[in-house]
Amino acid sequence: MKILHGLGQTVQLAVICTLLGTAIGIGVAVMRLSKNPVASSVAWLYIWIFRGTPDLLQLLLWFNLALVFPTLSIPGLWEARTIDVITPFVAAMLSLSISAGAYIAENVRGAISAVDAGQLEAASALGLPKATTFRKIVMPQAMPTLIPAIGNHAIILLKLSSLASVISYTELMGSAQEIYYVNARVVELLFTIAIWYLVATSLAGVLQHYLEKWFGRSNRTARSTPLDRAVSHVLSGFRRGSKGA
Repeated sequence: MKILHGLGQTVQLAVICTLLGTAIGIGVAVMRLSKNPVASSVAWLYIWIFRGTPDLLQLLLWFNLALVFPTLSIPGLWEARTIDVITPFVAAMLSLSISAGAYIAENVRGAISAVDAGQLEAASALGLPKATTFRKIVMPQAMPTLIPAIGNHAIILLKLSSLASVISYTELMGSAQEIYYVNARVVELLFTIAIWYLVATSLAGVLQHYLEKWFGRSNRTARSTPLDRAVSHVLSGFRRGSKGA
């Protein structure tokens, strides 16, 4: 029963970190591609720091934050002890999400850069706001490329969650350790959780497969939408004009 509880904690942590890491990665990638030098530099610095330092080191830094900042506060509104806020779960969630965000940001940047620049020019010619262009044109075409990368990160996070056992968070590895410290059946329990990790990562792989198919279908369907037809019409006009010139 303790092993199943630990498995649930592992899956919960991996899902939350994947969602947060993806959101962070998209935001950082947009900043990285921005023409604003400050935003681009901040995004580059973020990626450089969190891709270049070990996940375990980041985890320990978050967990021991109370040694540097005993309290956290918003002046006049809220104050709490850091040790009460940065629990083992929060420390694991922050460290893994932020680290994943740095890797996913580079995947997103590559996927966005691969979108045909002519479509962005056509969307601009149609007067579409940048947010609409990003949401309706860029991301639908980038997602089929991104899903395999995000799926891989989700599987990696399922395994990296085992690092949280170092700070006494009771995920799958931590649950096994609590048991074999009592009954001394170390190898048996390690094989047991190895099987559960394989089950979890295999299910994640199946989910990734269906998401790839769904986004691939969505991408094909999006090509026939009125917005896409309008973009294609403008692109055709650009091509005819360039030939005439």
